[in-house]
Amino acid sequence: MSLVLNREELSDYMAQVFPQVQDDFVVEDVTEDTIVMRLVVEDRHLRPGGTVSGPSMFGLADVCVYALILARKGRLSLAVTTGCSMDFMRKPDGDKDMIARCRLLKLGRTLAVGDVLMYSVGSDKPVARATMTYSLPPEGSSAESFG
Repeated sequence: MSLVLNREELSDYMAQVFPQVQDDFVVEDVTEDTIVMRLVVEDRHLRPGGTVSGPSMFGLADVCVYALILARKGRLSLAVTTGCSMDFMRKPDGDKDMIARCRLLKLGRTLAVGDVLMYSVGSDKPVARATMTYSLPPEGSSAESFG
């Protein structure tokens, strides 16, 4: 299956459905198998001690999988997270952005599973790993049909 939305289309659509975080996440690259996203780290993403917080890393992983599903399936704004497992492996640099590399392990009709590795910019050692499961809406449904 090829991409339905390219990087620009994906970024535009995500800004429409999640305008509240459009400045936090940047789609760096997307292929039919992977996506690379950046978390633009600001003070609000830090926890005491000056490191990137767990909730911020969860958000990065979650948005990564969601975005790759959209890139492959199209404008499915009602896809929702149904499961997550995260491992925090080392302290991220709080003064650097974070990069996430995601690949889909499964993309079915009703379920998607993605694997995400997260890094501090400039490091090749992952700081966290997440596996995210998404429930996909029935084909043909949209947010407008549930309004």
